[in-house]
Amino acid sequence: MKIRSIYFTLILAAAVLVNGCMKVGLNPVSGNKRAFGYSWEQEVEIGKQADSEIIAQYGLYENEELSNYVSDLGQALLEVSHLRRADTQEKFRNTEFTFRVLDSPVVNAFALPGGYIYVTRGLLAHLNNEAQLAMVLGHEIAHVAARHASQRAATQQFGQLAVIGGAILGQSLGYDGASILQLSSQTAQLMFLKYGRDAERESDALGVEYAAMKNYKAAEGADFFTSLKRISESEGGGIPTLLSSHPDPGEREETIPRLAEEWAKKGYEQTILDKEEFMSMIDNIMFAENPREGFEMDGMFYHPDLEFQFPVPPAFKLVNQSSAVIMVNEAQDAIIQFTIDSENGTPEASVRAFLSQEGIVTVEQSDFYSSGFNGYQGIATAQMEDGTELKLQLTALGHGENIYRFLSYTPTARFDEYRSIFNSVTQGFNDLRDTSILDIKPVRLNLITTSRSTSFSSFLPNELPMKIEPLDVAIINQVELDQNITAGTVLKIPVQ
Repeated sequence: MKIRSIYFTLILAAAVLVNGCMKVGLNPVSGNKRAFGYSWEQEVEIGKQADSEIIAQYGLYENEELSNYVSDLGQALLEVSHLRRADTQEKFRNTEFTFRVLDSPVVNAFALPGGYIYVTRGLLAHLNNEAQLAMVLGHEIAHVAARHASQRAATQQFGQLAVIGGAILGQSLGYDGASILQLSSQTAQLMFLKYGRDAERESDALGVEYAAMKNYKAAEGADFFTSLKRISESEGGGIPTLLSSHPDPGEREETIPRLAEEWAKKGYEQTILDKEEFMSMIDNIMFAENPREGFEMDGMFYHPDLEFQFPVPPAFKLVNQSSAVIMVNEAQDAIIQFTIDSENGTPEASVRAFLSQEGIVTVEQSDFYSSGFNGYQGIATAQMEDGTELKLQLTALGHGENIYRFLSYTPTARFDEYRSIFNSVTQGFNDLRDTSILDIKPVRLNLITTSRSTSFSSFLPNELPMKIEPLDVAIINQVELDQNITAGTVLKIPVQ
């Protein structure tokens, strides 16, 4: 959770993404006409509107040199894409593209309609050279060029996404957990859009094509997808976002080199790797969660910058976002959402403003006291579109110059069961006084050049920071723990 005050309302259900009207338009990749959910002009406007929400939700990684590097590479690949070819319609050729690096540890890349493409710092940390980044960016450019989101909108009626369902969906897909709770319905559904496997295979093929046309070793992309498979296996089957609806990683490991070879036979030399330049760009990049913006340890959530702490209930999974902290239980029927309210000056005003929203039925409200902090609390109900009634507990507390809100909710039938758990969190909110935590620093990747030939594990420090495991470090370096590393190899080592 960053030092950023954002006011939230409860999104009970998202509207459908489709506008109920199909449009016949041109596919820039195939050159054929087909049905789309939007006109190209609408796609550009949708991307523009969603972009500001994405930035507010995740934040941009503050490294101008790295951001420019990613953008320059993206623009270079765009120039050989179907959107910039001589026989492409002018409206496609003139569409501006924006490439951004998001401040998220999640290994992810995605594209919004109309030319907005994002990679996370977590993804960059898992790449080993510029050729791999070229493959990833080419893949995302392809989604935009082939108008895959608009194709999907024309053929699929997107379902309603409820609060709890949306929160769990966010975690299961590997996003920064429950993102849908802070995004508009349209942006959220674009974020959670699952393309068909044919669309993903097409984007893989086009990604290889665009990388090969710029003379990158496109086959390198296979090694990155091997890393994604290893992440999935190390996390007990939790699928990274980039794999959520994609072909099996094993399939891609075989397909990408084969596609690259086909382009080599067409005369496209694929010689560019650019490992040295890429590594210099990610040297000292932040790795994993930024503890300055909050982290969980031994059942407690700490926020060093804002100097507070609160307990995390047993069996609840915590996901710390740039704008909220979300806790979800194993049964996935109870959620606690912690945010900052920048719109109201007192805890009482904060709670009353929330309770005044349309669709919220107030049950009770009263003063609340916790660990010497004055607060206010309200209980209410809200009806979801599927008929389920939620019971909500909203607790606002004043701390320093901020008003903090705990919004806890569950189906009404389960509220009494969970209320004591909800209360344990709000009553446990307190000042953070531990100087060792107050002074904690982020983990960053330090580049080392090996001076001897030996196993990878021998280059690891005796103790890794922030619960990072040796296997995690092996994966970001795309090696095995017992693999022999030759002298002169550049490795990425997490340091704090």
